[in-house]
Amino acid sequence: MSKDAVKAEGKPKSGKMKKMLMIGVSGLVLIGAGAGVGVYAVGAGMAGEKPGHEDPNRPKLVERNEEAVEEGGGEHGEGAEAKPKVGTVSVASDTTPVNPKKFDVTYFPIEQSFTANLADGSGFVQVGLSLATYYDGKVIANLKRQSVPIRSAILLVLSDQEAAVLSTPQGKELLQRQLTRAINQVLREHEGFGGIDNVYFTSLVIQ
Repeated sequence: MSKDAVKAEGKPKSGKMKKMLMIGVSGLVLIGAGAGVGVYAVGAGMAGEKPGHEDPNRPKLVERNEEAVEEGGGEHGEGAEAKPKVGTVSVASDTTPVNPKKFDVTYFPIEQSFTANLADGSGFVQVGLSLATYYDGKVIANLKRQSVPIRSAILLVLSDQEAAVLSTPQGKELLQRQLTRAINQVLREHEGFGGIDNVYFTSLVIQ
């Protein structure tokens, strides 16, 4: 067989190999593109979740209504517990900044005070607390349901304080922020939503 015949006989095989390689590469590209679309769909909420789906148990912000406050001022009587507020404004996250002029605040006083030894061994601190939230009654229900881990978190924060720092205005403000973070962390872990805007002292004794 001549060299030209051998070359002619080898050409179809070479062309067939190239064609198979091209089909294989195209298949890989299509698989990669399909996987990318799948990841995007899951990230965008297209897979397994209907657009606009909203958790009915998620707390909502309570819009201010001055007329309702004036009308309902003496409705429940002294010592009676007010009805839980109903929120109407959804948020993407409980860390969304809240405009205090637009939304209504609820104060939740913790009945029992807290006493803890100070970290430097110089004495103890005793505080009474009231929590503030701009969200509806679901946050108050969460606070009541998680009262034990919340109380534990508060005591841990208090036991980490030093008398010299806590006796200053800056130290007290820092403690407010630390307590707020600790309570929100407990709520997020157990309820999936924080919602506490600030912690206020109703009493504060350092000895």
